[in-house]
Amino acid sequence: MRRLTTTAAIFGASLALATMATDLATDLAHAEPPRSFRVISPIFGQLVTFAMPSNFVVVHENTKGSHYIREAVLKGETPERWTQMITVTGEKGLTATPGASPEKLAGSIADGFKRACPDSFAAKPLSATTFGRFEGFVAVIGCGGVDSGPARHSETALLITLKGATDYYTIQWAERGAETDAPPVDDARWQARLRELSPINLCPIVPGETAPYPSCVNKS
Repeated sequence: MRRLTTTAAIFGASLALATMATDLATDLAHAEPPRSFRVISPIFGQLVTFAMPSNFVVVHENTKGSHYIREAVLKGETPERWTQMITVTGEKGLTATPGASPEKLAGSIADGFKRACPDSFAAKPLSATTFGRFEGFVAVIGCGGVDSGPARHSETALLITLKGATDYYTIQWAERGAETDAPPVDDARWQARLRELSPINLCPIVPGETAPYPSCVNKS
């Protein structure tokens, strides 16, 4: 009888654990998207601010001459092996270049994608827009098959370009997936991700002000 009781107790405990695991999986499936936190970064002549999803972590940052780059990936991923990446760049002094515009900068980046995958390239301009008082442009660009990374894959990105007072900036949210003939540039998730990154804006750098940059915090 003692053995049966012990077996029943073990079975009951196992059933309880299984039920807890099922409930947890259900809760996770219905959980809200990860919350975002406000990012404010001095990049060349201005502060760049947007909302960063909290499940991303910065893994690379570098300034080389007039070019700045910062990359963030999902927690647990690396700069070499990632499924999603949010990249911020700055191009110092680019506003002084005749004919430069947010749309042309987006086109130049799209051309780089196209050279990497001429047979599976796709692009969808979303809109010319403004972020605060600054001109911008939004598009989705994608490659159906590229060889960068550990294995051949597709790569599609929401691309945001901004014209600052003296410099240009980009914010890109890229995603890798299975190789395909048709990158998902029409997918509704790109508009959703644009909303997740918002508000996006540029603020002046106030001499002597340090993080958390209160002059920019309340600017939408």
